[in-house]
Amino acid sequence: MFGIGKKKIITDLVEVEKVLSRGVDEVIGVEDLKRRMLSGERLRVKLGIDPTSPNLHLGRSIPLLKLRDFQKLGHQVVFIIGDFTGTIGDTSDKDSERPMLTKEQVKENLQNYKKQASKLINFNSAEIYYNSKWLKKLSFSDIGELASVFSVNQFISRELISKRLEEGKRVSLHETLYPLMQGYDSVAIKADVELGGTDQRFNMLAGRDIQKHFGMKEQSIITGPIVEGVDGRKMSSSWGNTINFSDSPENMYGKVMSVNDDLILKYFELLTRVKDLDSLKQVQEKDPKQAKMMLAREIVSMYHDDKVSNEAERVWIKTFSQGGVPEDIQEIVVKEGDNLIDVFIENKILPSKTEFRRRFENGAIKNAETGEKITNETVEENLVIKYGKKDFVKIIKK
Repeated sequence: MFGIGKKKIITDLVEVEKVLSRGVDEVIGVEDLKRRMLSGERLRVKLGIDPTSPNLHLGRSIPLLKLRDFQKLGHQVVFIIGDFTGTIGDTSDKDSERPMLTKEQVKENLQNYKKQASKLINFNSAEIYYNSKWLKKLSFSDIGELASVFSVNQFISRELISKRLEEGKRVSLHETLYPLMQGYDSVAIKADVELGGTDQRFNMLAGRDIQKHFGMKEQSIITGPIVEGVDGRKMSSSWGNTINFSDSPENMYGKVMSVNDDLILKYFELLTRVKDLDSLKQVQEKDPKQAKMMLAREIVSMYHDDKVSNEAERVWIKTFSQGGVPEDIQEIVVKEGDNLIDVFIENKILPSKTEFRRRFENGAIKNAETGEKITNETVEENLVIKYGKKDFVKIIKK
């Protein structure tokens, strides 16, 4: 795909500037990084992902694609699976304390992480580590030394942390350890560059401070934007608004088609590597639906292939443009008298009873064949339910 072994470093100025600009919010240490890239030095580029859910989603693809950009230029990419940090939990982007995951939960979640990430990264020429390899070996003395690099004020001055404190919400002591661990990852693998979202800025800066403490050259930092999910909020597994790497082609295509039109160009820029963005802008202005279909085809092709992408489009056109019901929808067997709200939650069709209640009361849960709103929450017959713009489930009564 990209070659195996030590590739020649590409030092073309135009290519280097593309890597440092597309899908990038900020580059810390930009001049030094550009100089090193143009000199032909092979840099060690780090990305760490915690297995907090079983699936990688397109929000995660932003730093992964940037990692691939560096890999294509011939640099050494280092992929860290946070099996240790995942048990602690990073609350950088959360307005409340994130529950600590058990080792068993983390183990279950990370089973397919490498397989999913390999859709974008060539692991034949990459290094991959689990950060428990070095973090579980640290003694209390080691942790104390890392903690001495920072002040409490540095931690509590972070926007979300200070907001939680002002609101009287709990901030646990273990949350202060997370930046130390992520920062130490950079020491352990001798990172020259670290990639992450804007919400990771503090943690990545911690890596620079810890590297300096150990007499190492400080890593450069590249932050990427946060992308919205299918409901317009930040794409997040906890909100159930994600487009996952492992989604079926038809499901992935349909989800892309459901996003707001004003996200089309942002998705093209951040989630793909299509080159002619100016032409796409013109298409989007004239025909948003056509631009979105181009986007859906491109994304499905990235995670599957061109053939299944074209088939997914055919199914979508037949189903949604021509008013049909999908051929392949989830089927659930229930007993007569079961309550729909329980069926939806137990089968993870919707994330919460509150969300079910909101849709039900707004008339968004319908009989897909008649288009009529469902007013009885008790299952009385076999039916296909439409519970969203492009979401269907088939209820089969025993």
